[in-house]
Amino acid sequence: MNSVKPGEPFGTAQDHTVVAVTTVDEMRDRIRRKSKLKGRQVDEVALHEVRALVGDAPHPRDLLIEHLHKLNDAYRALHDRHLVALAREMNIPMAEVYEVATFYHHFEVLKCDAMASALTVRVCSGLSCELAGGADLLARLPALLGVADVRVIPAPCVGRCEQAPVVVVHQNPVIQATVESVVLAVNSAASAYPASKENLNFIASELAERSVSPQLNVTQVAPDYTGYERYRANGGYALATALANQTHDPEAVIQIMEDAGLRGLGGAGFPAGKKWRIVREQPGPRLMAVNIDEGEPGTFKDRTYLERDPHRFLEGMLVAAQVVGVDACYIYLRDEYHGCRAILEAELARLQANPPFALPRIELRRGAGAYICGEESAMIESIEGKRGEPRMRPPYIAQVGLFGRPTLQHNFETLYWVRDIVEKGAGWFSGFGRHGRQGLRSFSVSGRVKHPGVKLAPAGITLQELVDEYCGGMLEGHTLYAYLPGGASGGIFPVSLANVPLDFDTLQPHGGFIGSAAVIVLGHHDKARNAALNMMRFFEEESCGQCTPCRMGTVKAARLMEAPVWDNDTLEDLNQVMTDASICGLGQAAPNPVRCVQKYFPQEIV
Repeated sequence: MNSVKPGEPFGTAQDHTVVAVTTVDEMRDRIRRKSKLKGRQVDEVALHEVRALVGDAPHPRDLLIEHLHKLNDAYRALHDRHLVALAREMNIPMAEVYEVATFYHHFEVLKCDAMASALTVRVCSGLSCELAGGADLLARLPALLGVADVRVIPAPCVGRCEQAPVVVVHQNPVIQATVESVVLAVNSAASAYPASKENLNFIASELAERSVSPQLNVTQVAPDYTGYERYRANGGYALATALANQTHDPEAVIQIMEDAGLRGLGGAGFPAGKKWRIVREQPGPRLMAVNIDEGEPGTFKDRTYLERDPHRFLEGMLVAAQVVGVDACYIYLRDEYHGCRAILEAELARLQANPPFALPRIELRRGAGAYICGEESAMIESIEGKRGEPRMRPPYIAQVGLFGRPTLQHNFETLYWVRDIVEKGAGWFSGFGRHGRQGLRSFSVSGRVKHPGVKLAPAGITLQELVDEYCGGMLEGHTLYAYLPGGASGGIFPVSLANVPLDFDTLQPHGGFIGSAAVIVLGHHDKARNAALNMMRFFEEESCGQCTPCRMGTVKAARLMEAPVWDNDTLEDLNQVMTDASICGLGQAAPNPVRCVQKYFPQEIV
């Protein structure tokens, strides 16, 4: 072996031995292998199929979920070949497309040549449907349908609790379902949502202190609604037009909102006028995001109003946009509400074709089956085409919201009442109320009552008054035992608390809250522990998984609650960790039903 002499530069020594480490052919083969792209390659047929549905590039990143819906609607599932092609078409990493597609319940990702079921039948597993026999339907339907390519699966609350039990055949809700009616719908291929007719002059304010929903014997899946021309003929959009033409003072509108005491009706209860002031003070451009996800079990008020009177909501949205100075409005609609989506698409097209004034940009976005997207920041993530995971705060969305801009976020019903409050005056709204409370509340009432439905009742009404005066009393054979005042999160109260006023801030001392005013009534044949377990299983299914206390705590709690005797010490440990360490309201409120059972119904768990 030759060595380099001291002082001699490396590489100048003579007689070095040259050793070949590879041949020329091997080097060429390595180059060929490296030149091939890693990962699954785009199938040209799949790319053509994707382009036929989503159109030509470029595609904004925030349209990812909308494009996934187009594929899912066309093929009844998401095939991985289409996901690869969509990633190429949108110039998004495949991993990002996949993680979004697998986050939402309504997307089923199929690998390779797996075939999608020709028909999916969803049986609602919400508490109201469970009380009405939904579990029996879920157990019997697979054998009765007897078709290999019909898939029968449980589904979380579908937002039709007053019509329980409900089974959805593809997109067609079968209300007050029986095995016979579901089998008939499947065998007759009745899988499309029935069309609504524009043949109604609906004025909700005339139903104050009355029932909004019809009685069950005349309930329709697709009721008639008020269309654009009829709405305008009855004074619709006059207020929004006056603001646009600067003949109405925006400050006066905010003052009326504040004087009326209108608070957010999606659950949080933040004063509407105050919210408008906060967002208006932020630098532009400002955006608006409207939450119509309505996923809280027991809640169906937004659907009830929207499927009858879409333009009253749209005008309220446009009034808020004019007052706050909003450049674009994004409406986030629950995917289960197929009829509402068809109505909104048609009526938005009519509004935009013949606008009463220059409209801001309005976009309708479709949810995909994720309860967590009812949380405002998770909804914004979903509108942006991402997984619906709540954001850490601060900053709050009023400062840094949709697409990084200051954002006014509202629930549907909050905006729905804006026109009536401004036109009738603050005193009209605040003049309602009982037991020292003010305003109107739309209670979604279901469970063991004779006449379930949306009840437009005074704020502060008690559960006993609501049942007796608005619901015709309890069902035959049932006496009042317990009730859930605010859906899954609001706790479970005994009959001894049936005379507590139902409103913001009145239920917290008892371990619950009113939230979206989703009232589920239990009879003496029911058990509060079973209701609490139903809710915890719901939270387990719907946790976004972002934070460990919620993701694991709901699973562990549900297992412990299945035991005949509850391990209260361990459950309380879980309750405390979920309450203290979860970053959003789902994990923080999930313990409420558990704690209420431990406090008010101890005889059921020992």
